[in-house]
Amino acid sequence: MLTLLVAVVTMTQASQVLARDAADRTELSRLEAVWNDAHVKGDADALDRLWANDLVVTVAGMPVMNKTESLAMFRSGRMPFTKYETSEVLIRPHGDSAVVTGRVRRVRSMGGREVQDDWRFTKVYVRAQGQWQVVSWHASP
Repeated sequence: MLTLLVAVVTMTQASQVLARDAADRTELSRLEAVWNDAHVKGDADALDRLWANDLVVTVAGMPVMNKTESLAMFRSGRMPFTKYETSEVLIRPHGDSAVVTGRVRRVRSMGGREVQDDWRFTKVYVRAQGQWQVVSWHASP
């Protein structure tokens, strides 16, 4: 009887973990779309909500930036995006953190010329107070 009870509890817990994992993947997928849309629409407020206060951004050819620096650069309008698309996205939740990897193709304008990037990225999300936020983003060719 005890073995049966342990098996039922274990199955119930596993089912709850799978359900939470699926819900997390759905929400993180939605947030990835918010990230991409915000870049094309120039929506700094959406990025402000999505980025954790201790965000670290590391991208090719630029200095490492924190949230304040990243938002200031984004709000400056110096390099607006005309395309920001991800593919090969893999979302891996780990409790209250998640790692998202994939490929990003983006087109932006810099100093009157078009710049195209085709990079691999790694993004780390952390859930705090029920909200997922990005704490780290790294991208390189």
